[in-house]
Amino acid sequence: MSNDIQKTIERGKTVLGIELGSTRIKSVLINEEHSPIASGSYEWENKYEDGIWTYHLEDVWKGLQTSYQNLSQEVLEKYKTHIKTINAIGFSAMMHGYMAFDENGNLLTPFRTWRNTITGQASEQLTKLFQFNIPQRWSIAHLYQAILNKESHIHQIHHLTTLSGYVHWQLTGQKVLGVGEASGMFPIDSKTNNYDERMIDLFNEQLKKENISWKIQDILPKVLTAGNDAGTLTEDGVKRLDPTGNLFAGPKLCPPEGDAGTGMVATNSIAVRTGNVSAGTSVFTMIVLEKSLSKLYPEIDMVTTPTGKPVAMVHSNNCTSDLNAWVDIFYEFTQALGMDISESKLYETLYQKSLTGDADAGGLLSYNYVSGEHITHLEEGRPLFIRTPESKFNLANFMRVHLFSSLGALKIGMDILFEQEKVKLDQLLGHGGFFKTKIVGQRIMSAAMNVPVSVMETASEGGAWGIALLASYMINKSTNESLENYLSKKVFANENSITIHPNQDDIDGFEAFMQRYKKGLVIERTAVEAMR
Repeated sequence: MSNDIQKTIERGKTVLGIELGSTRIKSVLINEEHSPIASGSYEWENKYEDGIWTYHLEDVWKGLQTSYQNLSQEVLEKYKTHIKTINAIGFSAMMHGYMAFDENGNLLTPFRTWRNTITGQASEQLTKLFQFNIPQRWSIAHLYQAILNKESHIHQIHHLTTLSGYVHWQLTGQKVLGVGEASGMFPIDSKTNNYDERMIDLFNEQLKKENISWKIQDILPKVLTAGNDAGTLTEDGVKRLDPTGNLFAGPKLCPPEGDAGTGMVATNSIAVRTGNVSAGTSVFTMIVLEKSLSKLYPEIDMVTTPTGKPVAMVHSNNCTSDLNAWVDIFYEFTQALGMDISESKLYETLYQKSLTGDADAGGLLSYNYVSGEHITHLEEGRPLFIRTPESKFNLANFMRVHLFSSLGALKIGMDILFEQEKVKLDQLLGHGGFFKTKIVGQRIMSAAMNVPVSVMETASEGGAWGIALLASYMINKSTNESLENYLSKKVFANENSITIHPNQDDIDGFEAFMQRYKKGLVIERTAVEAMR
């Protein structure tokens, strides 16, 4: 097996995917069967400087080089060979943010990441202007806020892009973006797979009022869909990625994408009526729609798949943080008793216990709001646990209500799609810590969403693998073969997964909890006011 992989590497039949996440830059090398054969990573953190969350450009290149170098070292140790050539490469990164460059390619202001919440005025005004939800983290919100702030660099902007677009541009010379990533810069028309012309015109009218000479379409990257050739790794690009000189120039690159798009690919959730849910510290769903939504909903972000299909994104700031805090209390209790129980065993025991509770969690109520929650219109949070004298207060119900609460805000956002927009969903792919204990998280999620929930063995491979799959699709697809077909038939055909179907008692129990949850929001709001 090792010899076969060595020959694959030496023949240049591998594909490389690199994703620049918020805390880690990960590189993954895959073979012709799409299986990871080597990986490398680099840990990094954003910096808070002058009121801005940012990363320095020198850290971007140090991180990329180190991550790739670590992958190359693993290849040398495991397969006794150097990487000389690669069939295709793909880059992805954390979505959105603001990177503005002048005509000489100089960065005009420090990279403003998705984490910054400094664009509230622009977000509100553009949402009203477009009648389309513009989240604060989107590039267009950052740009318009800079315009409203009369920032001096505005008139010098020659090119605007995101982190993945920047890296791709520097390595290939091509100013392009995958459509999924582009949809986090400016709204996309899924009929044309390009920036929405009506909104382009509306924005340009605002530019005229500000006496700005350029037009928005002139500074945005060109939009490409999955499967398009997005350029080749140049001689200069090779030096920036692999200063050792082992790698040759020439590999083709697929369109750069964002981490939301690569997450959809890595979970095979890009076909209509499918979706994925990432549940950990926060929780969000990405639902592929059969058509665009009928109107604006502030609770729902509209983006696209890497092929341009409309995607409704429901994001809740709070998921398992409060639940984890309660498990930590139980762990502290076991330690005080001198009991030798691992945290993983404790989680499994307590999660499994929740399945023996009453369907509606015995009339208990909790709010997991460690931070504010935009879906329920709370700028701050106060974790709460509430019961009446009649509530059935036992361990099973206590754990069950905290699992329910982890999905409460998400459920409100999803019900907009299910009830008001009549969105149909055949399956939800789950990944993240909420699903770590087998069956439990899936069963609760399935009850909340009333759809089957599956968890794949490969769900942990992440976005670096997802962008490698997009690069592989670009060079290996058959004529007119869709990405959906390629993934289903050639990547995930033999994928092992566990699927849980909704149970009617669980559905009814969760719905009863949600009635309490919505009525009790006044308690949460009062707690925020009373405990400042």
